[in-house]
Amino acid sequence: MAGPSHLDRVRSAFTQQADSFDAYADKADIKVEDRFRGALGAAGAGDLLDIACGPGAVTVAVAKGARSVVGLDATDAMLEKARARAASGGLTNTTFQAGDAENLPFETGRFDGVVTRLALHHFANPGAAVNEMFRVLRPGGRVVVVDVTASEEEDKAQLQNAIEILRDPSHIRMMPAAEIDGLVEAAGFQAPQTASWDKAREFEEWMGIVNDPARLDPLRIVVRALAEDGRDAGIGLRVENGKTVFFHRWRLIAADKP
Repeated sequence: MAGPSHLDRVRSAFTQQADSFDAYADKADIKVEDRFRGALGAAGAGDLLDIACGPGAVTVAVAKGARSVVGLDATDAMLEKARARAASGGLTNTTFQAGDAENLPFETGRFDGVVTRLALHHFANPGAAVNEMFRVLRPGGRVVVVDVTASEEEDKAQLQNAIEILRDPSHIRMMPAAEIDGLVEAAGFQAPQTASWDKAREFEEWMGIVNDPARLDPLRIVVRALAEDGRDAGIGLRVENGKTVFFHRWRLIAADKP
């Protein structure tokens, strides 16, 4: 009998995380509306697609200036949170549906803009997902991809990803910024604009989002030991004032379909 697929693991993980991830979604980036609407530019006034929309924080942020937004996610529990978020905001231009980012259920050239946040590192084939973003955009449309990146140093990137997978088995791989940029360019997008910023994290807060107490104690011990041994995993992992802290380096790429 075949084991669970990666998409099954994603659905399981994010069903378990639905409440905690929903509570965290607005805190993930307090500049989310300005950041995405600014990056979308004129495309933001058209028909948009938010891929792996989760609880809908980005969907709602971009919907305020758009003609319409479709939020797509693989997890029903997340879609329920997204619908509730849009309803509480009084939005009437949003719809939500289940789907796979690597096989989008939309016709070619359907959207003026496509956005996605904190999703690439969960995709089994992120290149296929970026290619699909390109396909469903109309000529002249714009994509905005935001994700956390890994170190350009392979050993540090491997350690960071190992920690992330132990925390959440739906995680596949955080990529260095240059690799993400390369996927966007390889798909055919042009004129990329990029921005990066760091977000401070604290272990207990970060671990609490996955809502899995069984993983907490062992991972707390391992991560603290790494920090005390000077293994920073490319994320500034350290003990500060008795707490294990680190940072996530975010990357935004906005690019156009010719």
